[in-house]
Amino acid sequence: MAPSFLSVAKFVEALLRRRFSSAGLSLQTLPIDSETTIQFWGPPPSENTQKPSLLLLHGFGPSAVWQWSHQVKPLSQSFRLYVPDLVFFGGSSSTVENRTEMFQALCMGKLMEKLEVERFSVIGTSYGGFVAYNMAKMFPEKVVLASSGVNMRRSDNEAFIARAKCNGIKEVMLPSSASDLRRTSGIVSFKRLDYVPDFVLNDFCQKMYSEKREEKAELLEGLSIGKDDKTNVSPIQQDVMLI
Repeated sequence: MAPSFLSVAKFVEALLRRRFSSAGLSLQTLPIDSETTIQFWGPPPSENTQKPSLLLLHGFGPSAVWQWSHQVKPLSQSFRLYVPDLVFFGGSSSTVENRTEMFQALCMGKLMEKLEVERFSVIGTSYGGFVAYNMAKMFPEKVVLASSGVNMRRSDNEAFIARAKCNGIKEVMLPSSASDLRRTSGIVSFKRLDYVPDFVLNDFCQKMYSEKREEKAELLEGLSIGKDDKTNVSPIQQDVMLI
């Protein structure tokens, strides 16, 4: 692994953070209760605008800056943006033992309540879509679910693992080496990493997947979605857009 001052991943993350800053967002940390702290990108507290509020929830893996960097600038033209790291990602943490997506949804709701944002819409992608779906059941937001299998069954999960040629979902979602990251990318993305040097991919694995690795593995185990072959999607009353 390269020394920290030569880390490609840290250099790229610094560039991504500049995109968030140029969209008028600042990195903030807020305890939502005595056990849980959420790190998020948001507008300055003193900003006074009539723009509608929008909460962006990232997928499983890297923190929020890696997954929303292309969207924050154009979306900031029309929305007051809030982009948190979900619990056990990035700078967000908790001493609570609950590892379900429902707990994540409750934490995001508490964050917006602490920020005194009464009305907002939610966009969740992948794992963030699971959280957004549960938020829709708890709160009156409008919801956009992007690339999120909220109706996933156990057989779907098993087929995904078989296609990945691995022993479990953790091997795919928590890569620990260059070869693991190439496999994961080949399954979940159209982009290929065949010509990226191993030392670069190992650096990215260390930066994006090593921190809070045990807790992230527990999040995968704690998912209620995909536990059996009956979908547990229940109707919700809000407007929902599926992408």
